[in-house]
Amino acid sequence: MITEVITMAQEAAAHAAPAGISGSIVGGLAGLGAALGVGMIGSKAAEAVGRNPGAFGNILTMSIIGMALAEGLGIIAFFAVK
Repeated sequence: MITEVITMAQEAAAHAAPAGISGSIVGGLAGLGAALGVGMIGSKAAEAVGRNPGAFGNILTMSIIGMALAEGLGIIAFFAVK
């Protein structure tokens, strides 16, 4: 019974992905991590500006640097996977 289920799963996986498309779980996780990092930085920056509008310039600068670092790590991880 178990071997039949495993065989069916393998056949389904072979037919699920179209030819020519290849993916990587690690690359997907790298992109997901970068997206989560940028989203969290953006939300916290908006919250900080809401609390202290006078510090807008400093918060914007620090959030842009943080977003660039998060995206950079995602890009490095994506190319390291390939």
